[in-house]
Amino acid sequence: MKVLPILLILSSQVFFAQKDMTHEVYFETDKYEVLSTEHSRLLLFISEIEGMDIAKVSIYGFTDDRGSDTYNMNLSQERANAIKTIFSNNEFDESIITNVDGKGKILLKLIQEDDIHKIRSLNRKVEIVVSPVFPPKPKKTETELANDKQDLKKLLDEQLKAGDKFTLENILFKTGYSKLLAESKPTLEELAEVLLKRKDIYFTIQGHVCCTQNSRDAIDRQTKKRNLSVARAKFIYDYLAKKGIAKERMKYVGMRRKFPLGGDPKLDRRVEILVTYANDSLNKG
Repeated sequence: MKVLPILLILSSQVFFAQKDMTHEVYFETDKYEVLSTEHSRLLLFISEIEGMDIAKVSIYGFTDDRGSDTYNMNLSQERANAIKTIFSNNEFDESIITNVDGKGKILLKLIQEDDIHKIRSLNRKVEIVVSPVFPPKPKKTETELANDKQDLKKLLDEQLKAGDKFTLENILFKTGYSKLLAESKPTLEELAEVLLKRKDIYFTIQGHVCCTQNSRDAIDRQTKKRNLSVARAKFIYDYLAKKGIAKERMKYVGMRRKFPLGGDPKLDRRVEILVTYANDSLNKG
């Protein structure tokens, strides 16, 4: 019988699926500012975990063994806070960051005299622990597509007025970028077709971001500027213009994180279409 080998394979799959991921960020002596090289390494790690279904993230700050206990506790907390801020600036869902704690100093474990400086440099760090959800939550792409079909039908067929707004759930962006997810392109193509037919409406494209602190805009990882919501709105504006929609009918604006929807954070990485003018006398076709 082959039952035992199959069970062993399944159990090993469960083990690896549940395994935590870790990353360490290192600091200069007495500093909590993140070095550019460490910042780049951290962004790479964030990009690796963005597609995961995450249960929680823990951020722990540490110092080397020099300095008073109070000084080291404060410094280690500042280091942990600095890492959390980078997560937030890059559209990471803060609700799953369950711990941001300064742990103080790591005692020096001397192997040989020459290792003192190296060991201390490795102790000046923040440790990030990412715990995935297992089994992963089911995706809702089909529901989002169905909702978008309904909204596009309303946009095409119904009598509209200034103030009407449409949120297309499947026009979604890659975390930290103004690049559209591949699965969202068909919805954007349909939107362009509808707006070409609805020559009677003028509209504003509103860009949004996820998960930043104090309703701030997020940082665009491509340009390093804090204007990601504007960049997302302009991406849609440029696309629609290329499809033949008159620029005088359109405006674009960044809404930062002033209007989060709640629920799945990816739905805040979105654009909305706000009708600003509707002329009933014009032919829709």
